[in-house]
Amino acid sequence: MTTQRIRPLALCVFHHNGKILVNEAYDSIKKQTFFRPVGGGIEFGETSDQAVVREVQEELGLSISDVRLLGTLESIFTYAGTPGHEIVQVYDAKFVDANVYELPQLKACESDGTAFIAKWHGVASFTNGSPLVPDGLYELLKKVALLD
Repeated sequence: MTTQRIRPLALCVFHHNGKILVNEAYDSIKKQTFFRPVGGGIEFGETSDQAVVREVQEELGLSISDVRLLGTLESIFTYAGTPGHEIVQVYDAKFVDANVYELPQLKACESDGTAFIAKWHGVASFTNGSPLVPDGLYELLKKVALLD
C-alpha cells in the first residue's frame, strides 16, 4: 500500500491574446475532460520558482523569463479513482522565444515519457463539465486579470 502524502507542485500559466496554454486530460472513471497548465512536482532542495523553470524546460524544451508568483492553491481531489492532495504554487512567465506564442499547440512530454499536446484555450473552454484545475485556479486567474 502506498503512503498518502501532500504533493507540492509548481504550475506556470502562459497567456497570450486572452488564452492560456494548457494540457487537456481525461479522467476515465469520472468520464470528464479537464485542463491543467504546464508544470509539475517540486523536488527536495528546489524552490518552487526553480521547479517551474525546470518543469517547463523538461516538458516543452523551452526557456522562460519573468517568472512571478500569482498565488498558492490547495487542491484535494480524486483522479482516476485515486485521492490526491496538492499544494500548488501558481506562476506566470514569458517564453524567451516570442515565436512560441504564434504556435497553435506545443508538443510536450511528461517526466515518465508520456507525450502530450499543450494548446492555447480561452475562457469558453473551461466549464463545470470540463474544468480548469486545480480547484480555484480559474478564480485566481480572473482575480489577477489573466482571464477575461
